[in-house]
Amino acid sequence: MIAAENLTKSYGGQILFDAISFKINARERVGLVGRNGHGKTTLFRILVGEEEFDGGALAIPKGYRIGHVRQQISFSRETVLEEGMLGLPPTKADHHWEVEKILTGLGFSQTDLKRHPKEFSGGFQVRLNLAKVLVSEPDLLLLDEPTNYLDITSIRWIERFLTAWPRELMVITHDRGFMDRVVTHTLGIHRRKVRKIAGDTEKYYSQIAQDEEIFEKTRLNDERRTKEIEQFITRFRAKARLAGLVQSRVKALAKLEKKQKLEQLRDLDFSFRDLPFRGKQTLAVRELSFAYPHRRPLFKDLDFVLHAGERMCVVGPNGKGKTTLLQLLAGKLAPAAGSVVYHPGVASGFYEQTNIQVLNDRYTVEEEILHSHPDLDRQRARNICGAMMFDGDNALKKIEVLSGGEKARVMLGKLLATPLNLLLLDEPSNHLDMESCDALLAAIDSFDGAVIMVTHNEMFLHALAQRLVVFHQDRVTVFDGTYQEFLDKGGWGDEPGAATPSKGAAEPATPAAEEAKRNKKELRRMRSTIVGENAKLRKPVETAIAETEAFIESEERRLARLNDEMVAAAQSKDGGRIQQLSQDIRQCQKNIDEKFASLEGLYSRKEALDAQLAAQLAELGDA
Repeated sequence: MIAAENLTKSYGGQILFDAISFKINARERVGLVGRNGHGKTTLFRILVGEEEFDGGALAIPKGYRIGHVRQQISFSRETVLEEGMLGLPPTKADHHWEVEKILTGLGFSQTDLKRHPKEFSGGFQVRLNLAKVLVSEPDLLLLDEPTNYLDITSIRWIERFLTAWPRELMVITHDRGFMDRVVTHTLGIHRRKVRKIAGDTEKYYSQIAQDEEIFEKTRLNDERRTKEIEQFITRFRAKARLAGLVQSRVKALAKLEKKQKLEQLRDLDFSFRDLPFRGKQTLAVRELSFAYPHRRPLFKDLDFVLHAGERMCVVGPNGKGKTTLLQLLAGKLAPAAGSVVYHPGVASGFYEQTNIQVLNDRYTVEEEILHSHPDLDRQRARNICGAMMFDGDNALKKIEVLSGGEKARVMLGKLLATPLNLLLLDEPSNHLDMESCDALLAAIDSFDGAVIMVTHNEMFLHALAQRLVVFHQDRVTVFDGTYQEFLDKGGWGDEPGAATPSKGAAEPATPAAEEAKRNKKELRRMRSTIVGENAKLRKPVETAIAETEAFIESEERRLARLNDEMVAAAQSKDGGRIQQLSQDIRQCQKNIDEKFASLEGLYSRKEALDAQLAAQLAELGDA
């Protein structure tokens, strides 16, 4: 359990959070939300000791281990598997199978495990760092945008992994659907304060909106009440017989706390400019094939037609050709065979996930938008800057000083400069915060033109996709249906009971296969028995932990009340009361200390049971 009390942090004149307090309790999976730049990553850095805080206290139990993915890429072993095994705890230093399982889930093949880590792209190197943290079994796992470098199958795998995580978790992600499926609690940084609730982001934001509505209504009522009191005082101040009433109003006015109007928080607010299109078909792809030199083809004989106003999403693992397909459609690459035929009336805009590198670092935001289209005037460029949350002097910031998320907003702004009827979008939600992703989803949904989008964000897929181009199992197919229909018909084959695409009639089972099946069934039965027995032993321990934590929290609240009463007794110089309160406070503190000692023993017992279960299951092997 981690407890933060009155934590304060600022950079220069900007306060990120002001006297915030929260707890991360046993086995809670907490989603950390808030706008970009409001301190989410800073809070993570404080928790791992990489950043100092300005005031307050942070209580972390002795021996409590916090795991997080380091940004530095530094490898010391010759193979991916050996490097991954560096993350194993000392008691499991030779459990290579646990590392293999996690690396496979994150998209590494069996061949990849024998390759040198430096042979891989930056994205896969980050995955290797992630794997090292996952196998280390920390008490608290901190993940900052874990889905950024993962493809859709790896995201679905890590979602299942985190849902079963047996200890504490804190995660930052722009993918609202992913977070909601993983977390038990949501902790938000909002207006330099924090709020923690049990539930998902929808419940959290609903509560924030309700609180702010109540605050504003109270503020307006207080302003009205203040005005009425001031008018009464002014009107009757000179009347001697009403002096008592006037004085009581003066005291009442002094007690009224003046509430400041809430600062208006800017959200990304924009829409794409529509260019009318009168045709039925936007483009036609005929027998399209592509391969990079001296490498096997990424895809062959791909055929589809994109109709006016249609939303088509391109999905599949990384490295299979999704971005390449978009580059072919945008005319950035030439096909090895086949063709892409556009309707003459098509005007397309292309957003690439890596094309922030083409921004001119010497330009300001305004200049970069202004240079994106020859017909754009300065006022319209300024309007687009404002829509992308670069209003006022922020539009004069140089590109070189912008964060990755800000540069992504500039790239979106460049698309707004030209009327379009076809959008080609390559992972447009990366580097945006949750609120900006919501605005992007709404803008795409209201766009009258056609859209082809590469995305791993399942919320976008469920909301937008009418058809899919699916890269899966070394094949590329066009699926005529929504993403949910795709999942219902087998999807990625990773759901329990999911249908697997047929490759012909099933072969008759051999005696050896039947024996293996019986052995596997027996292993599952034994595994179930072991887990059930362990659960019986764990239940009283977990019940005792819950009761002990509840007692500690109750005594801490009582201790706070006693301290308040002590202050009042000291002010009134009530010696007898002070003596009694001193005894009560000492006893209360003693109760808390004793229960904390008991709690440590209970946690040790629970960890021993966890270790016993893991050892027993490891002896059985993979059931």
